[in-house]
Amino acid sequence: MRRLRTYAPIITIFCLALLVRLVYNVTVARGYFPAYDARYYDTIAKNLLGEHCFCLVGHTPTTDRAPLWSFIIAIIYAVTGPINFYARLFFCLIDAGTCVIVYLLARDIFNQRIGLIAGILAALYAGLFIYTGWLYTETLYTFCLMAFAYTLYLLQRTGLLRWAVYSGLSLALASLTRPNGFFALGMVCVWGIIVIRAKIIPWRTVVRAILIIALITAGLLAPWTIRNYRVAHIFIPVATGSGVVLAGVYNDTALTDPELLGMWVPGNRIRPPIPRSAHPSYMGENENRGYALHWIDTHLSSMPYLLSLHFINTWKPYTSEEGLPFREFPDRTSSKIAWNLIQYMPIVIIALATLGLATTWKKRLDLLVIYLILLLTIGVNIAFYGSMRFRAPIEPLLVILTAGAIWWLTGTLRTLRQDKSNNTKQHDGTNISTVSAGNNEKVTKP
Repeated sequence: MRRLRTYAPIITIFCLALLVRLVYNVTVARGYFPAYDARYYDTIAKNLLGEHCFCLVGHTPTTDRAPLWSFIIAIIYAVTGPINFYARLFFCLIDAGTCVIVYLLARDIFNQRIGLIAGILAALYAGLFIYTGWLYTETLYTFCLMAFAYTLYLLQRTGLLRWAVYSGLSLALASLTRPNGFFALGMVCVWGIIVIRAKIIPWRTVVRAILIIALITAGLLAPWTIRNYRVAHIFIPVATGSGVVLAGVYNDTALTDPELLGMWVPGNRIRPPIPRSAHPSYMGENENRGYALHWIDTHLSSMPYLLSLHFINTWKPYTSEEGLPFREFPDRTSSKIAWNLIQYMPIVIIALATLGLATTWKKRLDLLVIYLILLLTIGVNIAFYGSMRFRAPIEPLLVILTAGAIWWLTGTLRTLRQDKSNNTKQHDGTNISTVSAGNNEKVTKP
């Protein structure tokens, strides 16, 4: 019976989340064809199977993409054939797992009832399930990051080093999914300093845990880093592309074009154009990065405005993301429903999450990992560029903070009811005493 009580909520949330995602994929995303970045992952996966090469074109190895998602697609295609629905089905399963982690975190931080609310919200929240309908890395990266958050929380709560092993594994997988996942190693160091100062667990345990996480992450990334060096003859921990991103973000078009304010700009629309050398370095990384740094240096007065645009874009319900199924098939009734959900649900979740952030201060140490991941993700988005897609990794954390707001509201209402009940009892007691005293006076009056 106790085991049933433990696993029933987990099974219920997983099944609900899976059902929602399956419905989305067989209605909105029916007939989906990978385009844009999704096409790159799909092509690399097919080349892994057909050419035995991590390549985009022919037999030319690439370092342009992080490897994990393409390898997973290749494994799925090896079993099912090159049918992208099964890759999206994999996304449905792991995103349902993300909802379960949301439940577990909220349950451990607040209570069982709030955990259930958080899990159900995550299962139904469009800001999570829309990414299961295309072959970008958002769903996989979010799952890995949430696994990292939960294991780091359990490490902080129990002091058991086995959770450091799981944290290192999940952080390595996140980094192999998206290169900026590696930035979380710096966040772990900040977490360790705070935990030591707060005397939550012994400092020796914290130091050992940080070393375990760092060694596991670096150890699992090392083979791919070595492979990249053999291909490009330069040090590339996971993937190239930062130069392309920086050049696309820091230019006159991103600063002045009304359609692209604070967003990434394709190379053919960058103004002024990027000068190219006669013999460009591998993938043009140096030219792109140099262009961005020069633009920043010559536009310092515009940087506060541009960075504020990155911050604002991070919190918009929808920014232009081509390739999402509800934009690819806009005439479907299911797509119109999804479009309306993504227009309004994030506004409610972000507003309640902000309230939760402001009102859960007594749980601040339990929420420490959530705070740090929020700050890291927002900081990366400000430095590069903000969009609804880059908010995806922290959508589950916003749901947990929304549940925190509900926890605070229900607690406040309970306190008010108790105070009102106590005041009523005191008032009634006073009246009874007064009447009794009056009656006694009448009885004893000569």
